[in-house]
Amino acid sequence: MLRYHSLSRKSFPCPLWSSSFSFCLQNPRRPTSLSLSTTCSSASASTRPIAPRAPPMADAGVESNPLLQDFDFPPFNAVEAKHVRPGILALLKNLESDLEELERTVEPSWPKLVEPLEKIVDRLYVVWGIINHLKSVKDTAELRAAIEEVQAEKVKFQLRLGQSKPIYNAFEALQESPDWNYQIKEAVLNGVALEDGKREEFNEIEQELKKLSKKFDENVLDATKKFEKKITDKKDIEGLPATALGLAAQTAVSKGHENATPEDGPWVITLDAPSFMSVMRHARNRALREEIYRAYVSRASSGDIDNTLIIDQILKLRLEKAKLLGHNNYTEVSMAMKMATVDKAEELLEKLRSASWDAAVQDMEDLKHFAKSQGAQESDDLSHWDIKFWSERLRESKYDINEEELRPFFSLPKVTEGLFNLVRTLFGIEIEAADGLAPVWNSDVRFYCVKDSSGNPIAYFYFDPYSRPSEKKGGAWMREVVARSRVLSRDGASTRLPIAHMVCNQMPPVGTKPSLMTFREVETVFHEFGHALQHMLTKQDEGLVAGIRGIEWDAVELPSQFMENWCYHRDTLMGIAKHYETGESLPENVYRKLLAARTFRAGSLSLRQIRFASVDLQLHKKYVPGGSESVYDVDRSVCERTQVLHPLPEDQFLCSFNHIFAGGYAAGYYSYKWAEVLSADAFSAFEDAGLNDSKAVKETGQRFRETILALGGGKAPLQVFIEFRGREPSPEALLRHNGLLPVAA
Repeated sequence: MLRYHSLSRKSFPCPLWSSSFSFCLQNPRRPTSLSLSTTCSSASASTRPIAPRAPPMADAGVESNPLLQDFDFPPFNAVEAKHVRPGILALLKNLESDLEELERTVEPSWPKLVEPLEKIVDRLYVVWGIINHLKSVKDTAELRAAIEEVQAEKVKFQLRLGQSKPIYNAFEALQESPDWNYQIKEAVLNGVALEDGKREEFNEIEQELKKLSKKFDENVLDATKKFEKKITDKKDIEGLPATALGLAAQTAVSKGHENATPEDGPWVITLDAPSFMSVMRHARNRALREEIYRAYVSRASSGDIDNTLIIDQILKLRLEKAKLLGHNNYTEVSMAMKMATVDKAEELLEKLRSASWDAAVQDMEDLKHFAKSQGAQESDDLSHWDIKFWSERLRESKYDINEEELRPFFSLPKVTEGLFNLVRTLFGIEIEAADGLAPVWNSDVRFYCVKDSSGNPIAYFYFDPYSRPSEKKGGAWMREVVARSRVLSRDGASTRLPIAHMVCNQMPPVGTKPSLMTFREVETVFHEFGHALQHMLTKQDEGLVAGIRGIEWDAVELPSQFMENWCYHRDTLMGIAKHYETGESLPENVYRKLLAARTFRAGSLSLRQIRFASVDLQLHKKYVPGGSESVYDVDRSVCERTQVLHPLPEDQFLCSFNHIFAGGYAAGYYSYKWAEVLSADAFSAFEDAGLNDSKAVKETGQRFRETILALGGGKAPLQVFIEFRGREPSPEALLRHNGLLPVAA
């Protein structure tokens, strides 16, 4: 199915449980087979993924603008804030002209409708994507201001395109199958059917929502950057592992304390994920944990970066938008374009909640007993800043696993090598370093080429692994750079090749040591690579439905969460886990403990996700902005049924809930749990085939590639899943993997 109105770039951030804090039409013309160069480093222009040629520009300043050049790979190293305004305005002027031409000449046919439309959509995707990406990984005040200057014009054009009556009418006339209903429905949700006065109101709402989401996101980043705690007394940082002390000293040096060392300090603690999580899990100083925790859950909730009012404005405008479109609430708008319905999503969340509750209650009792056995004064009154600390101690005691002691076994070079070996086995692809072939935005960024079994390049991707709190957003995500496309191929190539970004925020190398990862960070890399695989291994040649484009939001996490399962597969994990200095393999007994620890506190972790998903649905379904109930009241009400330990009165985590207020997950956070069901069930196909049967694993992997990874937005995800699995999905595998099945029964 062709989802032509979705012009916002898809970005798939990790769910809030991740280690980083812890997304059919038959074309009458069939393309010829690929004929590509066999090496990435010397790939000719015809084999490279290329942005469409920029039309000639009259203005000399515009002519030299890197955003408007005819490039093989985006010029990330050349784009500066000063290029944004002239570049985007010139681009929009050209696209407006192209759109007017399309509207004049449009006919209900592939070459007269779909192909010219794809060229317009893609230019905006690629160029806006460059500056949007730089804002995420190389943020500056100047870049923010430049984007702010042109965002309204960009949104105005998106709305103009999304509400084009000639294009809408052409798609309606092209309705040869029920699949076209999807395009018509999406166009209606973009306001195409509204009368002029209401459409103007709709467009004003869309403009304001874009501004508010941008401001929300910036406030979270600023609040995270603003907090620093300098520590000079060694007693205050007792318990912190060497990696955390190294990071804290490195941060101190960057803040002007030139003589800071891991051994003697001073140390600077921040709210960036690697620093925050280390303190929560390992700092023996309870007062320090409390201070850092309270700062974290109250980010962007006070002063001139308070998101409270922004949240209410966003919810108010989303409700107004829903009413304009004839819906009762925004949840209905969101679900109109998803795999689930509101009822089905709530039914799944309740099923998982009831299966998780008793286990979570037992988790809390286990923690209290353990803390008491260790002589902890707080054992009878554990608070939020105690949970991760005592959970880590209990995990160490129960499974004799210390996450920090495992870091030396998970160096980034070994992890990526093992990951690439796995996808070679499963999907028959080779991944080679291609550093230097494409410009990058930071010297730590790696660039790779993906080849098929014949050695032909089929895709490329960037990998930006390390935390840079001063300029880079927290979390982990995958975004497309360009999509696979037949229409946008050139210079004799049959298809433009896809490119992806993969961005994480793990601890950078310290001194001569490589980046040493926690097991959770390993899972995060596998997770994001799953997203990238779906983008890169697509076989859809029509750019508007290739890769991750057009896939329902609640199905996009299937490949990412599927890949996480392989972190527990013995051969995969043992191939990764080699000591970075000695080369020694992870001891077999430690692997078995990791496997056993997989279900550790599964009930509590499940409820945490269910809280986020439930509060998201409630805010968009029942909450009345400006009414007697605040957004925090809604959260506390949800927590009564989803949290064994109720949140602090001052917990305002909603003020940093980027997923639903600045990401694409509004009335859609449930997608993580929905996709967990799909991914666990998909992985169980490999279990059924026999994980130790290499022939069966390869055959099942090939089937996964040809269905889940290959079909993109060209076929409804439920149909794709059935094609792979032979039946509809079941939650049984997820509950079994989490050790919650007996409770559910």
